[in-house]
Amino acid sequence: MSDSFARLGLAPELVRAVTGEGYTEPTPVQAQAIPFILAGRDVLAGAQTGTGKTAGFTLPLLQRLAVHGNASPSPAKHPIRALIITPTRELAAQVEESVRTYGKHMPLRSTLVYGGVGINPQIDALRRGVDILVATPGRLLDHMQQKTVDLRHVQILVLDEADRMLDMGFIRDIRRILAALPKQRQNLLFSATFSDEIRSLAESLLHDPAQVQVARRNADSELVAQRIHPVAQSHKRALLAHLVLSGDWHQVLVFTRTKHGANRLAEQLCKDGVEATAIHGNKSQGARTKALAGFKDGSVRVLVATDLASRGLDIEELPHVVNYELPHVPEDYVHRIGRTGRAGSTGEAISLVAPEESALLADIEKLLKRKLVREAVPGFAPGTASPPQTPPVRREQQGRRPHDGRERRNHAAADAQRSRSNAHAAPRQAPQMRPIGAAHAVAPAHTAAPARPAAPAHAAAPARPPASAHAAAPTRSATQARAEPHVPALLRGTPRRAG
Repeated sequence: MSDSFARLGLAPELVRAVTGEGYTEPTPVQAQAIPFILAGRDVLAGAQTGTGKTAGFTLPLLQRLAVHGNASPSPAKHPIRALIITPTRELAAQVEESVRTYGKHMPLRSTLVYGGVGINPQIDALRRGVDILVATPGRLLDHMQQKTVDLRHVQILVLDEADRMLDMGFIRDIRRILAALPKQRQNLLFSATFSDEIRSLAESLLHDPAQVQVARRNADSELVAQRIHPVAQSHKRALLAHLVLSGDWHQVLVFTRTKHGANRLAEQLCKDGVEATAIHGNKSQGARTKALAGFKDGSVRVLVATDLASRGLDIEELPHVVNYELPHVPEDYVHRIGRTGRAGSTGEAISLVAPEESALLADIEKLLKRKLVREAVPGFAPGTASPPQTPPVRREQQGRRPHDGRERRNHAAADAQRSRSNAHAAPRQAPQMRPIGAAHAVAPAHTAAPARPAAPAHAAAPARPPASAHAAAPTRSATQARAEPHVPALLRGTPRRAG
């Protein structure tokens, strides 16, 4: 089992770390790239997301640094000898975690620098000395300007998801960083896809590179089942809530185009009874970390994200990705759906497509070179006057404990039902509650006893206040009832997958 990695030329310490993480066979990109990197060659590698690119460059990088030893005149300083640049904070954190995981049996130090958090702890870590630095471009430039980082000893440069960095406008930052590096170094470019701009950058950066391509350019994963749900723009939120609740989905990554749209959708889903939160570039790093942690541990059911999260989010066995809005750039569709169907697991990618998005869909299908399956959901197809109401959540199906407030109201309603035969003895029992979705609240129990006529019209009119405060206090509107939060069940742990 571990012989599969040993045959690639990896050191016993790395093979032991890989085996300890439960990995038995290298992925195609690892099997092809690792020998080239160990041989010291520049590499241009492209592969679908979730195929193990991170381990593909991390494992041989660790070995090369360990074999060559510390080149510093003062070993205690541990000068930076490997620099890994990533486009987002989340991806940087995951890469640095992989460095620590695979290098735990080696005397190498690593640290992480990115924006959105205080710079002083990062300065302290750099002063203590690190062998491997994982960074985002903007924060690395901050350190360069403050002269708190020394890149003169870098032997290996890795640009991870380089095409995304260009999409995000980092090309000038990248060139400024490259100018500060030694000219003699090993260069590695890893990415899910390669645009023409990236190939142009590779030509100026790489020297006689070995090319690794385990999938055609901009290919979507065969492990991801894709389908289109045609729907009117105004009915998208109702359809999303319907799919999540009726399908009993526990972990859903939803993409919107804008940060404001992500915030608004997350708030509306919470009002619909679906636990949701948003993650995007305007969120503080603490808020982004908290949102991602809640999504992974199951306390958040739906994570609404912008394309910031289309790269860098590594969620083990994520079952569902939803394009609430199609991206303007067709390649971003591939990156979005690549969050599911990772490391050999299957996944499902659903796009809610309004008629006005037909041109965007045509561009995506042109890129994929195939037509995606259309499947209209009854009651939600374009032209429907109003979408059907989503039924209440089946808690016994979800395996969740009812919310305490809902449980108390149910008990109160049952008590009111039993007390109707003795209305005179208990004239102030709590009112019976209608099911979620009822148009109006029911009159209090003492006015609705079976032997008596219905409550007067003035008591039932929704525009007027209740007759007495004690009778109105326990009554809640249908909207309030729907807004009750649900307590999600914890997802069962899954084994870690190759990064």
